[in-house]
Amino acid sequence: MLTFLLFVTLVLAAANGANDNIKGAATLLGSGLVRYRSAIALATIATALGGVVSIYLAHGLLVAFSGKGIVPDGTTTSLPFLLSVGLAAGATIWAATRLGLPVSTTHALLGGLVGAGFAAVPGAVHLDGALQSILMPLLLSPAVALVLSMGLIPLLRRARSRAATEAPCICVESTASIATDGSAAIAQPALTLGRAGDVACQPAPTRAVHAVDGVAWVDRLHFVSAAAVSFARGLNDTPKIAALMVAGGALGAGGSSLAVVLAMSIGGWLAASRVAETLGYRVSRMDASEGLAGNLVTSFLVIVASRFGMPVSTTHVSTGAIFGIALRNGSGHAAVIRNIVLAWVATLPLAALLAYGLRALLFS
Repeated sequence: MLTFLLFVTLVLAAANGANDNIKGAATLLGSGLVRYRSAIALATIATALGGVVSIYLAHGLLVAFSGKGIVPDGTTTSLPFLLSVGLAAGATIWAATRLGLPVSTTHALLGGLVGAGFAAVPGAVHLDGALQSILMPLLLSPAVALVLSMGLIPLLRRARSRAATEAPCICVESTASIATDGSAAIAQPALTLGRAGDVACQPAPTRAVHAVDGVAWVDRLHFVSAAAVSFARGLNDTPKIAALMVAGGALGAGGSSLAVVLAMSIGGWLAASRVAETLGYRVSRMDASEGLAGNLVTSFLVIVASRFGMPVSTTHVSTGAIFGIALRNGSGHAAVIRNIVLAWVATLPLAALLAYGLRALLFS
């Protein structure tokens, strides 16, 4: 049964990668800065790095998603219980991925823990612990991301505009002077620091202008933010999934996390295109400033949450930030947004029902 638990957990990790890996780089796609393969490559590498670092920084999430505080300690190490949780969460995430809907692995795992718990120990499931320590951060995080994204967009748009018109430049002016013996003219270069719009930085026959491409540097920041979101996602999600293997005794914390990272990378590389299309193009149009705002908000919130053991959903945070973009520019597609929100609402109860049925019928 331990081998089966290992397999089920890796399938869940692959589903997580297929649904989640692209989320950090979706705004790069929507902004037109990269094509899909470049985006998923960046996201995969950064996610894997975050997963490795989670071994050292995110122990709180490993404990939170072992089921401790929700079901009795003896149940958290029961293989039928863990298999029910993993199978239910994995099936839920794969179904959503096939439909191109970005959903929360965190919600699916929480639903699996509660559903399997009710089937295994009906009178000993502590819903208050689940609601206070896990569910509330999940519900609040997309709203916070939406508000922060809407507030940051105008600031970044102004910064990008100034980067285009006021970027620093170095002007090298060559002037002729007469040597002391009057024999020849010697060119004396003069260096001037200025801004792109200054008269002194305009091209001239005796002037070489070396300007900094401010917009390109802003776009580089967008790439960095995409990597940061993906890194944060790996940091936040890896221990949640690895907790199943650790609780069942299949592998230790380090080995479980590395196995999850590998499975997430493979799943994301092979099967993330549908979710990428939804987040990059179907929720809302976006420009580079809007995409950068969404990524900066997402990376900040998820990294802070991971550091303090708060199990926010990267899906909800990143998608909430894109919802903020849609509200800000008025180009959101209501039907797509509605379907995503409905999928969010359905994820937890669907996983709970599946886990309950698996634990009650197959693993009783």
